[in-house]
Amino acid sequence: MFGLQLPELLIILLIVIVLFGASRLRGIGGALGGSIREFKTAVRDESAPDGKPEKVEKVDS
Repeated sequence: MFGLQLPELLIILLIVIVLFGASRLRGIGGALGGSIREFKTAVRDESAPDGKPEKVEKVDS
């Protein structure tokens, strides 16, 4: 993954935690998750011609 190994990723994570703090990272993660959820809902609503979300069938693989 871009030539980054576990030690480099841990160092980057440590720097991010020091800069933002653990509680602030939790808030950022929650906001990001909520934004992604809203985006998916909006895309799903736009793809339906009558404005209603389409039913998605689960396919077992």
